[in-house]
Amino acid sequence: MKFNFNAIFAVCLLGLVFATSTLAAGAIKTDPVQFPVGKDTVGGLLVEPSASGRYPAVIVVHAWWGLNDWIKQQAQTLAEQGFVVLAVDLYGGHVATDAPGALDLRMGLKDDVALRDLQGAFDYLMTRNDVNRDHIGAMGWDMGAGYALRLAVSQPRLGACVVNYGALPTDPNDLQSIFAPVLGNFAGLDRGVLPSDVQLFEKTMKNLSRRVDIKIYDDAKHGFENPADTSNYQPEAAADAWDRSLAFLKKTLK
Repeated sequence: MKFNFNAIFAVCLLGLVFATSTLAAGAIKTDPVQFPVGKDTVGGLLVEPSASGRYPAVIVVHAWWGLNDWIKQQAQTLAEQGFVVLAVDLYGGHVATDAPGALDLRMGLKDDVALRDLQGAFDYLMTRNDVNRDHIGAMGWDMGAGYALRLAVSQPRLGACVVNYGALPTDPNDLQSIFAPVLGNFAGLDRGVLPSDVQLFEKTMKNLSRRVDIKIYDDAKHGFENPADTSNYQPEAAADAWDRSLAFLKKTLK
């Protein structure tokens, strides 16, 4: 029997690379979760490192599409980097596949209820033995980014906030209430969140001596990080925004 040693070596090398990358990323476990919010319960997806210990945590807030596969993938990728991640389901299990459906779900969501649910997520993470309670942050996209920032306004113990092309507060009292470091990734061609609004937010936050890191991708449109948004997705800008976000969360929460 003849052996193709080059082929065998290639297979072994591929297996070694795969094993090394898996160990580097970190094994994770993923479970649906229900957590109490007042007299109600709210659902979500909990993704965490498999190894025992205490980890920083990130509350992930979905865009107007709902808790879809892409948001779940972002949560899993964060967990692989050593975070306990709670992706909150603000729509109670509903997910939109087109813009009209997303608009219907968004219009049915009350702001006070969404913020109550996110505060409930924060409180839930505070009770977990695998979470470093002094290192909990929030990250969102689009609608979810705006809510993540609102959570930063109302929760002074939030340790970090990542805002991906989300609406920005303008009330001076709200801005003064943000103590968490903020990182923002925005689109220069966004018709909803205008670059001028982003620049004003950045200037005001710096005048308040707040920690803020803003980047505007000049040629990008709203939703440029989501590959499902085929008309606006920009791979290079998306990769850069993700790298910035991950580095920021590691710096501020770990």
